[in-house]
Amino acid sequence: MGLILKEKGVVKSADAFSQAAGESSKANSLQAGVYSLRKEMSAAAAVQLMLDPKSRSGLTVPEGLRDVAVYRLIDKKLNLSEGTTQKVAKEQAANLGLPDWAQQADDKVKDPLEGFLYPSTYEVTEKAAPKDVLRQMVQRAVQEYDKLDLAAGARKLGLKSPREVITVASLVTAEGMTHDDFRKMAEVVYNRLKPGNAETYGKLQFDSTYNYAKNQSKIDIPLSQIRKLDHPYNTYFYKGLPPGPIGNPSVDAVKASLNPTTDGWYYFISLDSKTTKFTKTYKEHQKLVEEFNERRKKG
Repeated sequence: MGLILKEKGVVKSADAFSQAAGESSKANSLQAGVYSLRKEMSAAAAVQLMLDPKSRSGLTVPEGLRDVAVYRLIDKKLNLSEGTTQKVAKEQAANLGLPDWAQQADDKVKDPLEGFLYPSTYEVTEKAAPKDVLRQMVQRAVQEYDKLDLAAGARKLGLKSPREVITVASLVTAEGMTHDDFRKMAEVVYNRLKPGNAETYGKLQFDSTYNYAKNQSKIDIPLSQIRKLDHPYNTYFYKGLPPGPIGNPSVDAVKASLNPTTDGWYYFISLDSKTTKFTKTYKEHQKLVEEFNERRKKG
């Protein structure tokens, strides 16, 4: 931190900042982020200001967050009435820098910016305009996606467009418990997409897509209820991928979606809400489901 502050002209030396931080009893709470500081400050003053939550001008978008939640974060950060940023996003989506392959979307896409509000921390002051904040996030997404050659990856995986890679990555982020799960989860997606598979017959059957369609985040939803919803994002009702991403995936999830495992995984379940177990057949999966239900009965 000290070196960065010195380079930006905030403090005279990194050593002075380190010394001032060491003399503060609260220095262990200093976090990496974006701060509103002045140039040519004393090291002690810089530390004190950085420890004040009000000095932080950063807006953090967590991995996997849906656009509707990002819009609320922006509204709160800019002290705007709820719904303001969402309205701007709807009206200005075509003017925020989306790549051509993202704008040529299915007309059933719920939100064209979904998957393009890149998870990161952004410098956002209260005077910023929602459109500028959204553009900054979209530009960062495009910048990161361009590094991965999504078009080539999509062709290799048999997907129709780079947008479908981001859609897969959003599913991986939503369903995976840990980053170690991502490549296996991506394989589950691709295996289930195979129209000839005798396990799910082309249906993904992901609860996360049903929740996205309903704009909720519920668990333990009765299958009888899920299967009745006629909605393009409901992968229990329709075969194939949903029309677009269901959240803003991490870059690790995108990379995993471009490089899935090839072990034959079709099913997954979390028995402890911390780790995921993958299986290749419905019979194996059912054994784990029974184990899960027994654990729940025991409390």
